[in-house]
Amino acid sequence: MRPICAAISTSALQHNLNVAKQHAKTAKVMAVVKANGYGHGLINVVHALTVADGFATVNLASAIDMREAGVDQDILLLEGVFDEEELRIAASFDMSVTVHNNTQIKMLENTALARPINIYLKMNTGMNRLGFKPSDYAAAHQRLQQCDNVANITLMTHFATADEPIGIAEPLARFQETTKAIDGEVSLANSATILLHPEAHADWVRAGIMLYGATVGDKPAADFDLKPAMQFTSELIAVQTLEKGESVGYGALFTATKQTRIGIVACGYADGYPRHAPTGTPIAVNGAVTQTLGRVSMDMLFCDLSDLPEADVGSFVELWGGTIPVDVVAQASGTIGYELLCAIAPRVPKKVVD
Repeated sequence: MRPICAAISTSALQHNLNVAKQHAKTAKVMAVVKANGYGHGLINVVHALTVADGFATVNLASAIDMREAGVDQDILLLEGVFDEEELRIAASFDMSVTVHNNTQIKMLENTALARPINIYLKMNTGMNRLGFKPSDYAAAHQRLQQCDNVANITLMTHFATADEPIGIAEPLARFQETTKAIDGEVSLANSATILLHPEAHADWVRAGIMLYGATVGDKPAADFDLKPAMQFTSELIAVQTLEKGESVGYGALFTATKQTRIGIVACGYADGYPRHAPTGTPIAVNGAVTQTLGRVSMDMLFCDLSDLPEADVGSFVELWGGTIPVDVVAQASGTIGYELLCAIAPRVPKKVVD
């Protein structure tokens, strides 16, 4: 069996949820577990986060899996439902649904449901993805209030620049002005807003990437006392010595300028490691930080062992985790930690650890 593995730490997940709760103070914390728990395994995550006040995901099948795994907290479908059958199923499993367009309101008005359903009514305050414009929001809320299939209505938006220098003052003011005459609980805060904008915590916060110990904004996750929930590891499966002028890997992107000892790691882009990670991307061998060399292959990548004479076949390699933060690999690769965590391939076994 290939030595590659993604170890998922329940204690890190629980610690990060506690950090969210400490920042949120009196607000309830909804754990966002979309994209298979950000690549950590949906059921692994929900079993670790049993004290979350609710959960949020994108697709109905994942929400049903959570119910069948014993989750009895509120489960929110962040994009809502896509047809009347999904709406009926969501109601039968006592789920909450986001409403962000008039088609969804019409479904609620015209579908026979087993029970009234809780709604999160989304306002578009500048993200321009989903949601009603502020000028249309009150009318949408009134229609939902008049619908027999609707139970509670939570007022909701999502900030585009919570982790940017521009902040959230303008969209927050737009939301507050629009909703000042509308009663109901409020949900505004994603991870960046939880950590950086306490003025927008409201009644429900939606903790996402912070639960998995990755960066929010420009600061390292450790600055917020967040711990990595995934350690992505493998081993050296071969060692080669390059003479001056010899190259390694497809495209010969790395050519040795002196005799260089290199390690071949059983991990590649088919496992979820970014193919575009350049020479110099940090990697750890037996706990010592070194760098990748050359182009990442489908099943293998290469690392510099010049200063690691004890490293040999079987040596432990951390691709990211406690020694190499996932965001460091992401930054070197021109992407974000979210993408790398979500891209862990199904062929990579996941092991749950304390």
